Amino acid sequence: MNKNKVINDKLNLVRSVNKNVRSSTRKLKPILKSLVGKKVDLALRDLEFSNKRICGDIKKTLSSAIANAENNFQYDIDKLIVKEAYCGKQIIMKRFRPRAKGRAAPIIKPYSNLTIILSEQKSKIKEKHGTKS
Repeated sequence: MNKNKVINDKLNLVRSVNKNVRSSTRKLKPILKSLVGKKVDLALRDLEFSNKRICGDIKKTLSSAIANAENNFQYDIDKLIVKEAYCGKQIIMKRFRPRAKGRAAPIIKPYSNLTIILSEQKSKIKEKHGTKS
């Protein structure tokens, strides 16, 4: 019986991956951690009003995941929540700037992979909480 629950949970997941995001994982992680567990509309609102440059790319990826859920799986947008949001390292471009006395200073331009996984919030949980009260 537990296996059926796990399979059902996997079927309810919708994901969107954005590769080659021009930012380091160190800058992405705090923003992504703040999105996990929120409803999709609240997460979009938070990204809209954030003053971080990278929030535009995160918002694009989240919008893509919402579109995937709506068009491919016919989920209700109002019930979607951000189940997981994580990032990983991608390539690092290395550039060099000339400095005094013939030296060179490295410039590191990191890229990241961004993955957002959405899940449909189950209404059964709300009913159970309603009966307990």
